Amino acid sequence: MNRERLDLWCERGIFGLVLAILVFAPLATGAVRTPDFLVIQALSVGVLCLWLVRLWLQPKSQLLWPPLCWAVLAFMAYAIGRGLTSEIYYAAQIDVIRALLYGFLFLAFVNNLQRQEYANVIVFTLVFLAMAIAGYAIYQFITGSDKVWTFIKPYPHRGSGTFISPNNLAGFLEMILPLGLAWILVSRAPTVQKILLGYACLMILGGILASGSRGSWVSVALTLVVFFSVLLSYRHYRIPAAALLACLAIAGAFLLPRASIFQRRVKQATTHASADDARFALWPAAVKLWRENIWWGIGPNHFNSRFREYRPVTEQLDPDRAHNDYLNTLTDWGLVGASLVAAALATLGIGTRKVWKAARGSPDDFSSGKSDKFALVLGASLGLLTLLFHSVVDFNMHIPANAILAISLMAMLTTCYRLVTRSYWYSPGLPVRVLLSATLLAGAALLTCQGVQRGLEYRWLERARREPNFSSEQIAALKRAFAIEPKNSQTAYAIGEAYRVQSWEGAADYVSLANQALEWFKRAIQLNPYDSSSWMRTGMCLDWLERPQEAFVAFDHAVRLDPNGYFNTAHMGWHYVQVGDYAAARTWFERSKRLQSENNGISDSYLKIIQQRLLEGAASGPNTPSLAH
Repeated sequence: MNRERLDLWCERGIFGLVLAILVFAPLATGAVRTPDFLVIQALSVGVLCLWLVRLWLQPKSQLLWPPLCWAVLAFMAYAIGRGLTSEIYYAAQIDVIRALLYGFLFLAFVNNLQRQEYANVIVFTLVFLAMAIAGYAIYQFITGSDKVWTFIKPYPHRGSGTFISPNNLAGFLEMILPLGLAWILVSRAPTVQKILLGYACLMILGGILASGSRGSWVSVALTLVVFFSVLLSYRHYRIPAAALLACLAIAGAFLLPRASIFQRRVKQATTHASADDARFALWPAAVKLWRENIWWGIGPNHFNSRFREYRPVTEQLDPDRAHNDYLNTLTDWGLVGASLVAAALATLGIGTRKVWKAARGSPDDFSSGKSDKFALVLGASLGLLTLLFHSVVDFNMHIPANAILAISLMAMLTTCYRLVTRSYWYSPGLPVRVLLSATLLAGAALLTCQGVQRGLEYRWLERARREPNFSSEQIAALKRAFAIEPKNSQTAYAIGEAYRVQSWEGAADYVSLANQALEWFKRAIQLNPYDSSSWMRTGMCLDWLERPQEAFVAFDHAVRLDPNGYFNTAHMGWHYVQVGDYAAARTWFERSKRLQSENNGISDSYLKIIQQRLLEGAASGPNTPSLAH
């Protein structure tokens, strides 16, 4: 087999792997679970290896390297440096690996998949995949199903398709909808294909409606305004664009007022009873965290751990992200990281503007031919625009399936730069090829090693999950996981908690078990100094060992790390019960109840006990001995 043929097969192999990633990620609940993301990681390693082979198959091979590629490389380098200097290494590693994987996929796409036929296949695959997922979401909404495959989703009466969160489903569908619409009105596709695409777009719109994502509804509406404004400015598209706009307007006017989910979600948006108001309460906390380190940020993937210090009294759950991708980027990566992202987006915008005219021509162009290139530029750019709108109120770029889709749209736009200039093409000499090869090898090795380590850790964590809670077998499995990944503070905390429960069950060696628990909680604190749970459990162990003064220091530190958290507040009350100060305990439990009035079992139980003890003490008279032990 000659080099040209082998090179073609490598190119097709890269295309097949990229297409597999784009299809698998949304079907696997967005690839947010560890085993699903590891599949993406393995496929990405295959992409890098095939690119490496192609780099040396053709001595005169060329690279397409516009300014956006430099911006992507700069952020990848910054991500590595910021990850190595982060306080919570394990949390940072997750986002750093994702950033590197997305960056390598972008560069590989741009430099290997420039053929228009590849873009066409990807577009059709994405549109019909989105149609199927949207159909699943509509089924969930109509039947009231709370299942996503075999998982239970915590969003009743809303369709989420193959995603757990309806908002993430909407984020996926909204990026693909403009592609489908552009292909219907602008491309050279045969009429039959356009009819099928029209049906697919109707299903996608139905899926977005069934998701109940108000942020997506607004984003899609704004994008459709831009979409039809652009097409109405071109004489050849005015009539079909106006006809489609009229159909959508009539259908919307008829269906939306009759759609129960639309009425319910709009009503929630106009009342103060909406639970979604919580996302707005997170933004001041994000700003405060960013101000701690304006230039470099608090660290990748640190928001959930650091948020508790600035938790608003109305938000008692772990938010995971700031529900605003712009604020989240600024908080985690700082002004430097956010500026690199902004530079990449600005570079993409400038390049797209140049490509736009070459792909379509001027609005007054009298040529009547359709253009797949213009359909791609129009659909991909507006798909990204929709995501930018939606990112104000959600964190779709932290969902791997949606992030990879956005990266792919950016890459397809970037490959269109070949239409306007040859200045971005480079013929790499031997030194450049060696440097690029070393980078690809290092990237493949890093993704492989980290993937194997993460997979082995996940295997033992899953085995621990299947063992009886707090059993010796569970502890053994957790220790195997910790030996594989000794930077995971959650594993250390789980081991300490298992030892604590065993100690409290009254074993003869309860003192030894409690001390082992303290040792593991100490490790968890060293790995994540902002983990208030480890400090709180440390205090409980110290009270159990009758060391109340040390216990108070631990409880006080936990409360300082999470001053508005109802759980730590309740456990400070628990500490005062142990030392017999019932008046102080009641104050803490009452505050915990104010923070979390429902589903606060510990406060409900102890407030009844405290009330009874205080009444008993009052009835016994002033000479009653102290109840402290």
